[in-house]
Amino acid sequence: MPPARRLPSRQAAARALAAAGRSFYARGWVLGTSGNFSAVIGRTPLRLLITPSGAHKGTLDARAFLQIDGQTRVCGPAAGRPSAEARLHLAIVAERAAGAVLHTHSVWSTVLSDRCATDGWLDLTGFEMLKGLAGVNTHTHHERVPILPNDQDMTRLAGSITETLRAHPGAHAFLLERHGLYTWGASIDEAARHVEILEFLLEAESRRLGCGEPPMGAR
Repeated sequence: MPPARRLPSRQAAARALAAAGRSFYARGWVLGTSGNFSAVIGRTPLRLLITPSGAHKGTLDARAFLQIDGQTRVCGPAAGRPSAEARLHLAIVAERAAGAVLHTHSVWSTVLSDRCATDGWLDLTGFEMLKGLAGVNTHTHHERVPILPNDQDMTRLAGSITETLRAHPGAHAFLLERHGLYTWGASIDEAARHVEILEFLLEAESRRLGCGEPPMGAR
């Protein structure tokens, strides 16, 4: 068994998540107040650093991140309301032992999650970029990305996510219908790499399927 990964400090995690927000915003993946990011900064008891509700990801201030426990209660020095999707982050951390969870709202993830919703998943294979996903070493890898119906009941949606992750133990991500991409990693850096890889693959697959051109600012 590999040694346990050292967790980042609150300050280091906040700086890294804020940097990811600026990068993703510049690429059109988290426009407006969309998206949410989190990182584990404590395991026993669980402590999660997460974006506050309604935050603009392109102008994130590292001081604004909230620390929550396993019941989404704020338990750190910053005051505010955590992202409404905090329960979804906790479900992913619990099922994947993830160190970070990143959620984007790109044009391509929205388009494909709508187009492939009736199938219940999106299949990706044959792309060299697949090798950027943790544990993948060949372009022939078959990545099945589950697609879940969106739901405003976060407790119910978190339960659906738990069931989906258990049914797809090899999945590196999932899509919420007409909503966006969720992915994760053992660290913030790995999760950010997964966002870059998957957003590339979603755009490539969209273009391959003839889904059309996105707005100029989202290219």
